Amino acid sequence: MNLKSKYHAVALGCIFAVLPLHGFAQNTAFNDGPVIKTFGQHALVPTHQVSLQSQFKVTFDVGSTSSEPDTINRKFNSLARFINMHVASGVKQTNIHLALVIHGKAIFDLLNDANYQHKYGVKNPNKPLLAELMANNVKVILCGQSAAAQQVTPSDLIEGVELELSAMTAHALLQQNGYTVNPF
Repeated sequence: MNLKSKYHAVALGCIFAVLPLHGFAQNTAFNDGPVIKTFGQHALVPTHQVSLQSQFKVTFDVGSTSSEPDTINRKFNSLARFINMHVASGVKQTNIHLALVIHGKAIFDLLNDANYQHKYGVKNPNKPLLAELMANNVKVILCGQSAAAQQVTPSDLIEGVELELSAMTAHALLQQNGYTVNPF
């Protein structure tokens, strides 16, 4: 095969690889809900069926990634998306058990409004999302070692945030209870 033929083969392969995605993207709308409104936008994937009996016990680890002071943490929003897309696909909400384990710089996204305002000059934009997650049985767990290193106390946090000895401890205990770690 000469160079010109190889070029054409590669170009055609790229076109055919993009066409199905392009066609799918045109017919796909991202919506919030059905469980958590205003967060967790997701798209239905009509070619994929999730078993209605599926059981999920998943931990999401958020470390050094924190949000900009006036935006929600995208990784926190992933839990809302996980809940919404699976319930929209027919999985019972009672079959979804999630935990959010936070350490590193992301701990500041857990500050209550007064402390967040003091640090960044605005109310914590993550508070409504975290309140929705916790209202839907998501465990929000802060690494005690990161909290100690940043001099963050339980009274500095949004109500409902749990404090564990460390993120490593939280993950070990959750795994003993059947949770898997979501690889962000």
